[in-house]
Amino acid sequence: MQPMEAGPDGRFAVASRTAGGPGRIVLALSGELDEDTVDALRGALYAAPGAGHVVVDCSALRFCDSSGLNVLLRARLRMRERGGRLDLADLRPPVDRMFEITGARSVFRVYESVAAALAAGPGDGPEPPSRA
Repeated sequence: MQPMEAGPDGRFAVASRTAGGPGRIVLALSGELDEDTVDALRGALYAAPGAGHVVVDCSALRFCDSSGLNVLLRARLRMRERGGRLDLADLRPPVDRMFEITGARSVFRVYESVAAALAAGPGDGPEPPSRA
């Protein structure tokens, strides 16, 4: 796993690892994802240009504001344009609530765990609409 810290107070971290085969990456997020820390996530997403499947592990993410949501939505669109996909795993309250309230939960494939997301094949699960 390759950790990258953001923010002077260490409130957020993202770690990247390959998983489940070539072109499959898990980004494990922890802490608070907001306007001050979102550059670390953006950097990690751009650091994996060849990935066909990115799973964002949100199990340790305590907070996500609209800045973080926008980066995830844009990354999802970029992945779709290249024929790949970006899925979310293990959303915790209040992050899950924010995704639900904004309607973003219906845009992403959301899995209960990273293992479930990695086990899902390219056609598994309903493809959310392309409206993000």
